[in-house]
Amino acid sequence: MPVVRSSEAVVHEIHGGRFVSYAAPRSGSKELCAWRTELPAGLRAPVHTVDREEIFHLLTGDLLITLDGRTEQVTAGDTVIVNPGTALGIENASGQPATAWVTTSVGLRAELADGSVLTPPWAN
Repeated sequence: MPVVRSSEAVVHEIHGGRFVSYAAPRSGSKELCAWRTELPAGLRAPVHTVDREEIFHLLTGDLLITLDGRTEQVTAGDTVIVNPGTALGIENASGQPATAWVTTSVGLRAELADGSVLTPPWAN
């Protein structure tokens, strides 16, 4: 039975956020990826369009989530479903850090507004 200990999680940092990867192909997952995202106060992540469904479950804090131009405030305990092809923006406008548990399928790619493509290692 594959067990990923918290001490074995792989940490990635990009665009001011921290992504702590637990389930990915490198840890033995065949279909799904799961990670904890840590977003410091004041962070505004670049808008990007995902090619696979992503599920965000906010563990702590408050975020402004924008999906295809529509913004919602989400708080700890809320879950956001991001469908493929959706432009996603995330902002932590609060004075406190926020953390979320995120899941998606293996192979996620994200296209940024400038046309560059990100293939995040925590989801591939």
